[in-house]
Parts: sequence; C-alpha cells; structure tokens
Amino acid sequence: MIELISLIAKSLVKQPDAVSVTMVQKGNMEVYELHVAPEDMGKVIGKQGRIAKAIRAVVKAAAIKENKKISVDIV
Repeated sequence: MIELISLIAKSLVKQPDAVSVTMVQKGNMEVYELHVAPEDMGKVIGKQGRIAKAIRAVVKAAAIKENKKISVDIV
C-alpha cells in the first residue's frame, strides 16, 4: 500500500525525492501519512480537495481487496 501511495504522489509533485509515506496502526485501522514538500502540497490536494479524494478512493479500493480498513492523511 505504501508503494501505491508513493507512486501516485511522486507522479504529481515537482520534488519526488521529498515524498515519503509512513504507516501507523490505530486499533484495527491502518493510517498512512503522506509527506510532501510544502510547495507541492497544493498539487497533491488539488482544487477543492479533488486529487486528495481521488488518491483516497484508489487506495481504499486496493484495501478492500485485502480486507483492510485504511485512512490516508496528507501531512
């Protein structure tokens, strides 16, 4: 899952080396924290959060195949 989030984020930003993803277990849910450079934050979030919602939708679809509950936070 980390690789999927990294791949999507790196394709959107100007500084792909600054992209990192960490996973934190909170109960039965996996929370993935996506870190990007401050100047790339707008590209990852998008207008009215559309790109962020799309990233979350793709990752949740992949998680359903693995029977996992996940959340993606953009930090």
